[in-house]
Amino acid sequence: MSNKLILTPLLAALLLSACATNDLGDSRDLSKTQKGAIIGSVSGAALGAIINHKNRGKGALIGAVGGGLAGTGVGYYMDQQAKDLNKVLQTEIDRGVITLEKRSGDNALLVSMTASTGFDSAAAVLKPDYLPTLNKIARVLNQYGKTTVTVIGHTDNVGGDAYNQGLSEQRAQSVLNYFAGQNVNPLRLESYGRGETQPRADNGSEAGRQLNRRVELWIVPVVAG
Repeated sequence: MSNKLILTPLLAALLLSACATNDLGDSRDLSKTQKGAIIGSVSGAALGAIINHKNRGKGALIGAVGGGLAGTGVGYYMDQQAKDLNKVLQTEIDRGVITLEKRSGDNALLVSMTASTGFDSAAAVLKPDYLPTLNKIARVLNQYGKTTVTVIGHTDNVGGDAYNQGLSEQRAQSVLNYFAGQNVNPLRLESYGRGETQPRADNGSEAGRQLNRRVELWIVPVVAG
């Protein structure tokens, strides 16, 4: 299955929509609880190895978002986005079905969602009960239009390699399509499947396999220059 975004008539129309940006004059502070929900940095592979922007030219991206971010404004912009994501997702974070992490080096945000809350076993159709959570995320993504969003699907090691790869791709594409349907500019969106190749826990236990069955959103600033 190809990871490239296929433009349906709906998605083509969405390409013409404008991206709203958040008022950067907002000076809200995180509470202690909110600060505890945002991890200071993401461990593991470098961001460039996790996300491959081969489907998106930088010039097209900068034009699509109305100009890239620059200087100290990049960190502030992403900090504000992290605050707003944390605020709207607090219920899910408290339940342990979503984690929100921020990288200190490149200002990327990682939202990791357990697949068990979003999909039935061996299925790639989004559960209706999960749509309100995706709606919350989509609203924040539309507030902060100067970012790209890469959706990456992961599985545990139960089943064959090819099956798990296909399932991870299908789940990531389902999330991408939903965001596009919520007016997130498709030029900002990409999806990939990683199958069982990037576990974050031991597949030897059910608890570990549950952690490995996930969909990640890598939210990266579009930087000018």
